[in-house]
Amino acid sequence: MSNPLKSQQIDRQMAQQTTATARNLAALAESDPAVYSALLGEEQRERDGIELIPSENYTFPEVLTVLGSVFTNKYSEGYPGRRYYGGQTFTDEIENLARDRAKAVFNCEHANVQPLSGSAMNQAVYLGLLTPGDTIMAMDLSHGGHLTHGAPVSHMGDLFNFVRYVTDPVDGSIDFDRVRADAHRTKPKMMLCGYTSYPRDIDYAAFKAIADEVGAITMTDASHFGGLVAGKAMANPFDFGFDLVTTTTHKSLRGPRGGMILCRKPFAKKIDKSVFPGLQGGPHMNAVAGIAVTLQKAQTAEFQRYAADVLSNAQVLAKEFKQAGVSLVTGGTDNHMLVLNTMASFGIDGRVAEEALDQVQITTNKQIIPDDPNPPLRPSGIRIGTPAATARGMGSQEMVQLADWMLRCLRAPEDSAVLETVRAEVEALCQRFPVPGI
Repeated sequence: MSNPLKSQQIDRQMAQQTTATARNLAALAESDPAVYSALLGEEQRERDGIELIPSENYTFPEVLTVLGSVFTNKYSEGYPGRRYYGGQTFTDEIENLARDRAKAVFNCEHANVQPLSGSAMNQAVYLGLLTPGDTIMAMDLSHGGHLTHGAPVSHMGDLFNFVRYVTDPVDGSIDFDRVRADAHRTKPKMMLCGYTSYPRDIDYAAFKAIADEVGAITMTDASHFGGLVAGKAMANPFDFGFDLVTTTTHKSLRGPRGGMILCRKPFAKKIDKSVFPGLQGGPHMNAVAGIAVTLQKAQTAEFQRYAADVLSNAQVLAKEFKQAGVSLVTGGTDNHMLVLNTMASFGIDGRVAEEALDQVQITTNKQIIPDDPNPPLRPSGIRIGTPAATARGMGSQEMVQLADWMLRCLRAPEDSAVLETVRAEVEALCQRFPVPGI
């Protein structure tokens, strides 16, 4: 039975918060019109354009609310029940909620929700469980791995000995006989799966079998597809006996910017100690609150439908591009992203392609392809993904239209008449699909 007095109190608080939000925006407009103008401009850009960068998304409106809440005021060094400052009643409450929900969503034994970013979470794992100089086996950067997976330009690449595996240039498959031979030769302490621009799924069983042969810890960086695991659209590495999974909380999961480290109990203490005090101080409690909200959303049937739609929309795009003769890295996709070889397909590098699509408000990012002969700032491809467009409610019909627009622009990247026509059509479509929270 509902409590009418409690409901009235909540209604009053909501009215006060709405008034405070409007008052704060008015104060920003008066005190810093330059920032206020940029804020309005970004809102308009997001309304009028289609976001196709696979690492970007629209967070839930409720997450926007807690990110701008009083939780941003509170310093909370330590962990629930073991803080270094007082006044932690409600910060402990939200961090415990986030940890418990993470364990439920990902079916794991321990969760740390404090890492400030994806890079920080991966660094915390390496530094907490390994010794500098230890060997880690991970995917090569140009074949789809991440900077923190041992790219020579990263600090982690300096601290640890990374042995990099590659993919087949035609279908993206991984030669596990070669991986096994390299693992037995180099004796890695950790075998790392995961990617940032690899459009295929991961054979967890194959990696786990090789890791067991050499006594390596198994880790998956699920930053890109963590939301698809949470939504039960993609396989969960823990179901294959993996030791650790890291994931950012904003990409396909649609939460705030941050990271999570999920692991089996034997690794819990070392992971927590590595995050704090090993790598960082106080967590951003407004982001932790946002993670708690996000993980509650991830347990709904609606989120599971969203995750399935992300994959089906990517399949539609892949089909349209292949029918048009576009060269796709690995020949297609098993997940939420595609990598287009624009040099082979249109005779333009990824920078030209990205800039042409920017002009029509279709946002992508230039992307290196496996063993790319071109430099990183003028690579041979672009990377696109479906999480953000799907979050706006776009489906297969819109994906067909989107592929047509992209083909028209990439075939004529300097034709102003084509670009102006497509831009108007993009804006008209976007008016039918509001951005969540704006």
